[in-house]
This record gives sequence, structure tokens and C-alpha cells, in this order.
Amino acid sequence: MYYGEIKNCDIADGIGVRVSLFVSGCRHHCEGCFNAMTWDFDYGKPFTEETEDQLLEMLSCEYIDGLTLLGGEPMEPENQRVLAPFMRRVKEKYPEKSIWCYTGCVLEDELLHESPWRCECTDEMLSMIDVLVDGRFILAKRNISLGFRGSDNQRIIDLKSTLKTGKTITIDLD
Repeated sequence: MYYGEIKNCDIADGIGVRVSLFVSGCRHHCEGCFNAMTWDFDYGKPFTEETEDQLLEMLSCEYIDGLTLLGGEPMEPENQRVLAPFMRRVKEKYPEKSIWCYTGCVLEDELLHESPWRCECTDEMLSMIDVLVDGRFILAKRNISLGFRGSDNQRIIDLKSTLKTGKTITIDLD
């Protein structure tokens, strides 16, 4: 897996101060995407054990609330296979820190049921995500007044509660 960028003090991609990893590779190709260069799976730098260690060190700061995964598309199966073991390390070392994940996939249609996005890592990965921002960016529904998302169709989902209850529970931050 490759990544395009790491932000170590991000306040735009989740509640609080976060470490954000922008992974490379996305097949959604949403019109108007703010990060289209990350559609290419080989964009940026290789994600290595050293990269993981660097991210874990950044997360150690007391003022950091958690990790945000975005891209590109973290839920591309190729990316899930690399991210799931890394997320395990994050949860083991920092169980109190939240993980947010941005995906163009719709939870109920593409991540919880058979689809090209599901792989052997999907359920484990979903179990470690606290907040999932789902849905493709739709330029015609762009809304710059929304908190933590770009278009009206996207949802901020309390994934822990959703998986526990079996009902999609959204968080209203607007």
C-alpha cells in the first residue's frame, strides 16, 4: 500500500486533534474529488513498518484524540489488508483513542453485505472503527456548511453502536 500524506495535527477530519493518514488507491473516482491524485494506487510513498511506527509515535501525544483514515479509499480490499493489522496495533497501544474512517462505500450496501469492497479483513476493520463517514462525494450535493463531510448524502455513523444494535446510528454534528 502507498499513502499520499500524513497530517499530525489535523482538526478538519474528525472531532478533536487527530493524526490523519491519506491512503492511495480509489476506484470510486468521484467527480470533484478534493484528492484525485490519490486514486492511483502507486501515488506517494510506500506504507512501511517505519511508517506505522511514525504514526504510533504521533498518536502518543496526549492532545491527540485519535487516528483518521481517508484517501484515496481505505476500504479498497488491497488497503484493508494493510490497514487492519496496523489498526490492531493502534487499538492495542492506544485503546482510548478513536479511529475515524472516511469511505465512498455505503455501509449497508457495500461493507456489510457481499460486494467488491468486502474481503477477509472487512469485518475486523469495521470492528475497530469508531466513526465511519460513508458515501461517495457527489458534486451536485456539495455543501460546504456540513461538518466533517463534503456532500449532503454522506453520513457520520457511530459505527460501534450501529454494529451493536444492527441499526444505523448517525451522529449529527451540524
